[in-house]
Amino acid sequence: MVQPWVDAGYDCVTVDLHHPPGRTRDGCLTKIGGDVRTFVPDIRPTMVFAFPPCTHLSVSGARWFEDKGLESLYEALGLVVACKRLCEASEAPWMIENPVGTLSSYWRKPDYTFQPWQYGDRYTKKTCLWTGGGFRMPDAYIAYKPADTVATIHLMPPSADRADKRSLTPAGFAQAVFEANKARVACL
Repeated sequence: MVQPWVDAGYDCVTVDLHHPPGRTRDGCLTKIGGDVRTFVPDIRPTMVFAFPPCTHLSVSGARWFEDKGLESLYEALGLVVACKRLCEASEAPWMIENPVGTLSSYWRKPDYTFQPWQYGDRYTKKTCLWTGGGFRMPDAYIAYKPADTVATIHLMPPSADRADKRSLTPAGFAQAVFEANKARVACL
């Protein structure tokens, strides 16, 4: 999601438990290995994107909800709340992303939904966005699903990195969000 911003020279910070512990800087990108629930920004951001894990919220895993138990739901919602707090405290344009799931039942209906194919990526994955702070949703480039669109996310075979691959932001959508919002934020 931040790649178009990095390419344009914006200083970007990502916080993820999958990053190595501490801070790693590569050009305009700083990766912080940490938990968003305990993260305290040391700068005022100009744009915020949040991607709380969907493992315990998305409809694709609904058949396992009962086996996962309340602890999994509690953890998932705690991450969403932490993301929401960071977004709202930033006073910057923001979006929280999650695929279609139960989050709209526990919080509120999403402000927007999109399909990757609407922004030039030839696959399906209906995705919800909760937004605020003046976030601008980009207009879709494509109005009708192309015939060559595939369900690659749904049909992805099991692998060690399957969850990471399934959670990647569609490149076309990331670029469209950048184009729609870049004039609203100051270059750092």
